[in-house]
Amino acid sequence: MEALKGIRVLDMTHVQAGPTCSQLLAWMGADVIKLESPAGDATRGQLRDVPNADSLYFTMLNCNKRSITVNMKSPEGKAVFVELLKKSDILMENFGPGVLDRFGFSWEKVHQINPRVILGSIKGFGSSGPYADFKAYENVAQAMGGAMSTTGVPEGPPYVTGAQIGDTGTGLHLAIGLLAALEHRHRTGQGQYVEVAMMDGVMNLCRVKWRDHQRLSRQELAEYSVPTRGLAATPRAGNDSGGGQLGNAVKCKPGGPNDYLYVVVQEAVWHGLAQRVGPDIGHPQLAVDPRFAHIGDRRKNQNEMWRLLDQFGSNYSKRELMSILNDLDVPCGPIMSTEDLARDEHVRGREMYVELDHPQRGKWHNVGMPIKLSASPASIKRSPLLGEHTDEILKEVLGWSDEEIAAKKHAGAFSTTPSQTSDVGAR
Repeated sequence: MEALKGIRVLDMTHVQAGPTCSQLLAWMGADVIKLESPAGDATRGQLRDVPNADSLYFTMLNCNKRSITVNMKSPEGKAVFVELLKKSDILMENFGPGVLDRFGFSWEKVHQINPRVILGSIKGFGSSGPYADFKAYENVAQAMGGAMSTTGVPEGPPYVTGAQIGDTGTGLHLAIGLLAALEHRHRTGQGQYVEVAMMDGVMNLCRVKWRDHQRLSRQELAEYSVPTRGLAATPRAGNDSGGGQLGNAVKCKPGGPNDYLYVVVQEAVWHGLAQRVGPDIGHPQLAVDPRFAHIGDRRKNQNEMWRLLDQFGSNYSKRELMSILNDLDVPCGPIMSTEDLARDEHVRGREMYVELDHPQRGKWHNVGMPIKLSASPASIKRSPLLGEHTDEILKEVLGWSDEEIAAKKHAGAFSTTPSQTSDVGAR
């Protein structure tokens, strides 16, 4: 049986952060009803690569969900929302500041309608504090949560990370909070308000940088390849591992943008690594070179150590070098491009890049379920068309007849006039 079978989620989220969370819940078996405005989630049309088809931006974040369109700007649509809310376990939203309140559904009102419901809310900066009314996007959250200031090299500008830690990272945090709230309700019978701010989530994912921030007041950060004496903030340090063991990306042939192997030089493997590397680069005494004898020495001279390992690595492809170092028990991994991953046997075997079929766009691939449950594995299904399940949900969840549905449609509960717009955008 699916882990969350029997749990119904009324999902008003859009774009990336909220849909990441609700898709995970859907993959674990929850009945996720994606409640969209008649215009639909904005990402259905963003970055579209197939004419007149939902974009990959939308399809990759909304699998296993059912879609219903509801006009929340009409009394009839709000009445439908209330009836669905009464039948739901979780309500999710990531509107801009104050939008749900302006619809007339504050947390107090939601809790009054259904005391058992859990309201999951994603905001850029939360519902309290000086930044509460500010809007946020992925890179804004990375900037304000500490990630950008610690990513890149000291002499260059700060960089955003390729991983969507502001949006997707926040969605993961919300999923944890919602599951905790479900367990709390199991014990108490009461729902609660669960809020995750994007800025807060990014700060949590930068935890080791906060470790180093506090160490700076007492010591230099010897594991960093850049000077840290006198610094008041954790610096950018390129590809340094940032941990107790030294690590960095080693250049490999033929020298393309992703021809690198990330290598971690543990204390226990240095002697064997140096014995293998030294003769190959004309330095047969590398294993006994006092500059690298112990980890403290290697930290002081790590830039030279990495130069020598780059010289060694340039003779091999990243896969060849990985094979050599794996035989020496050296932790390492090639820099994998999206092309590499899409073709990788391990990735396919783990069902982390799965093929799906869509009535508008045809065959496409989605990233698979990263959480593997032995007794209730995920079964990934395509994303819904806009409003595809409107009648089905009204009949199955609310028990409405065809006549009742027709009357609500005629009253404008599920459609809108061209002059009306939906409240979407930043959180």
